[in-house]
Amino acid sequence: MQGSRAAARYAKALLSLAQDKNVTGEVNADMVLISKTIQDSEELQAFLKSPVVKNTMKKNALLEIFKSVNGVTSGLFEILIENNRLNILPLVASSYERLYDEMNGVHVAKVTTAIPLTPALEAKIQQKVKELTGNEAKIENIVDESIIGGFILRVGDIQYNGSVKSQLTGLKRELQNNTYVAKI
Repeated sequence: MQGSRAAARYAKALLSLAQDKNVTGEVNADMVLISKTIQDSEELQAFLKSPVVKNTMKKNALLEIFKSVNGVTSGLFEILIENNRLNILPLVASSYERLYDEMNGVHVAKVTTAIPLTPALEAKIQQKVKELTGNEAKIENIVDESIIGGFILRVGDIQYNGSVKSQLTGLKRELQNNTYVAKI
């Protein structure tokens, strides 16, 4: 993804500054808000990427949209505009969130299911992740109907595949390698 290395550097610098000022949690909340707002608004994405719109207009719009953000976060807007890098703001926000989670020992658990998770299932998965890793995790649900049923859980480099598709594939492999079935 274009700009992801630069976004990671800005996120590291932002985290360092937030640590110095002891506002890492507040800045993380700002980054979550920025990430979600930009992701949910195609108009805002187009506005921020537009080369026709002047940087002062973009800055004023961001400061108006995100009035309640911390001073460190509004300083990020200034730096990105000054360096003509405002287009990577969503990447900086998501990189900061990832770094903040790593710093606090929070993992991201990607759970692939055939249907969206219910809050009860999410709580069970959270408990299982804590049992496996010893840490809390953010649950990220990916809906993929091709797995038919069950789930696939990924936390860091640990993966557990309990999908129906995986079980059917394993059964097919067993039947193909079975000498009795092969003679039929």
